[in-house]
Amino acid sequence: MTKRALITGITGQDGAYLSKLLIGKGYSVFGFISRRVNQNFSNLDYLGITNKIEYVFGDMTDLASINHAIRVSRPNEIYNLAAMSFVGLSWQEPIYTSQVNSLGVLNLLESMKDITPTSKLYQASTSEMFGNSVEKNGTQNENTQMIPRSPYGFSKLFAHNAVRNYRESFGIFACSGILFNHESPIRGLEFVTRKITDGVGQIISGKKKFIELGNLEVRRDWGFAGDYVEAMWLMLQEKKPDDYVVATGKNWSIKELLSVAFKYAEIKDWEKYIKVNPLFLRPAELVTLKGDSSKAKRVLGWSPKTSFDDLIKLMVNEDIMRHSIK
Repeated sequence: MTKRALITGITGQDGAYLSKLLIGKGYSVFGFISRRVNQNFSNLDYLGITNKIEYVFGDMTDLASINHAIRVSRPNEIYNLAAMSFVGLSWQEPIYTSQVNSLGVLNLLESMKDITPTSKLYQASTSEMFGNSVEKNGTQNENTQMIPRSPYGFSKLFAHNAVRNYRESFGIFACSGILFNHESPIRGLEFVTRKITDGVGQIISGKKKFIELGNLEVRRDWGFAGDYVEAMWLMLQEKKPDDYVVATGKNWSIKELLSVAFKYAEIKDWEKYIKVNPLFLRPAELVTLKGDSSKAKRVLGWSPKTSFDDLIKLMVNEDIMRHSIK
């Protein structure tokens, strides 16, 4: 029997890569999308799967539309990737961020409990929930204390706790993937990795003279989104639901990222192309993130396949190509 999956946030980076993975495994994929005049399917177009998905309209803040989507799709698996996911913007729109990221997940859990209690749920949690909390070895794992440093982080922590409570209280098969930063050529331009690689592409093509950034010293654990969506799927294939950190176990500073990105553009003196803009500094800075995904490796058999250098090379090459043909 063909498995059926409902994916919220399907037009985002992770939704696109996950859809491609599931379609390749023979799933019928349903995409939960907001009703807009001009839908943006560019990420799905990039992976060549736009017409292989059935779409249902709705809003995470509207329980009735979630109920409708579940009744239409009759999913075996639900992947909740919908979120206001840009940390910087969450400071400007904290209430909206919480309505989508926190109460939206509560709506979904209530709908599952009442309509489809046998479906399996994947919830997209985030390393931003940890804040600057670390273990003695400088990493974060499933048991690390969570002290988020942004509205995005604390809205996701609400959802993370809700998933665990519904799992324990109602027996819902619900997993949270605590994913560390993961990138790709279709990452949004507002995110620092893509802002840098797109900026490199514009500098090479003569469209831009410099890139404006915030704190260059912060360190992040960056992996490839195409690898990370496999971990999402693996979580829902287990006999028992649980939460997992998904990360590379390494981290790099923004300066190191810049050095690698400009290296693949054959530019050595990258410093002269960078300007630090105080407007891009966070009100409360999250200094370092580095995940310990040993549980995911042990239980799920998952480990990242793509190196940091290969990821940045892929992104830089794609953005150079994009700007060379415009």
